[in-house]
Amino acid sequence: MRARHTGRLNVEGAQIHYEVSGAGPAIVFAHGLGGNHMSWWQQVGHFRERHTCVTFAHRGFAPSSVSEVHPDPLKYADDLTALIDHLGLDPVCLVGQSMGGWTMVEYCLRHPQRVRGLVLSSTVGSIDPQRMASLDATAMAAWQQTSEASVARCREQGVHQAAGLRMAREQPGLHLLYQQIDEQARGLDKEVLRGRLRAMRVRAPAELASTGLPLLLISPQEDIVIPPPALRALAREIPAARIVEVAQAGHSPYFERASLFNEALAGFFRDIGSDA
Repeated sequence: MRARHTGRLNVEGAQIHYEVSGAGPAIVFAHGLGGNHMSWWQQVGHFRERHTCVTFAHRGFAPSSVSEVHPDPLKYADDLTALIDHLGLDPVCLVGQSMGGWTMVEYCLRHPQRVRGLVLSSTVGSIDPQRMASLDATAMAAWQQTSEASVARCREQGVHQAAGLRMAREQPGLHLLYQQIDEQARGLDKEVLRGRLRAMRVRAPAELASTGLPLLLISPQEDIVIPPPALRALAREIPAARIVEVAQAGHSPYFERASLFNEALAGFFRDIGSDA
């Protein structure tokens, strides 16, 4: 078994909980609004034999702490910078799920020379879909209609929308675990946080393209939280991007379809020369 250790890092107004497992080229994982450092258990277990895997809980997400009543996502990239500096991991591969995409995009724009490659799962991060010239407006409208109906059904049935109806039906134990991880951030006002994340969505695709970083987009076909048409448009507008679409998966493919997700990551790491 590869070594594993945990720690807490003091940064501006917060203590960031992190865990490090394994050895080899570094991968840093950033969780979504419904998760924390524990969300990546299936990825850490898979990659720790060949990689140093770093997971952390964003400020305000237990077991991390924050002095602010409402954590500011504008500080996420600074927190990540402090963590990578603390661990001395340059260069790194970054994997961001949903909200974690904001963290990773902003970090890449500030420190592209410190990144080997970027993976965005179910997210375009702080990039504004309305600034994507190739965005399919018809597909977006159709997704919006389907998404609203599915979210309503999730609420009626007590299903976490970021897990989805299929996960709850086909893998009820996994859905329960997803809910339990999410509930660790019970004291966090996620509606306020969502509003702040929306306000940060101002970047143009060209800003990320200008970094020249290899980019893998993972888009679950049944995502009702982040529109797959936006990920497809982003893939068309960034020359160094590729996209993998995951069938029969909701918003959290890393959790619901871990083997397919891990396979996509492993192929990407091999192709960019970041495999042990």
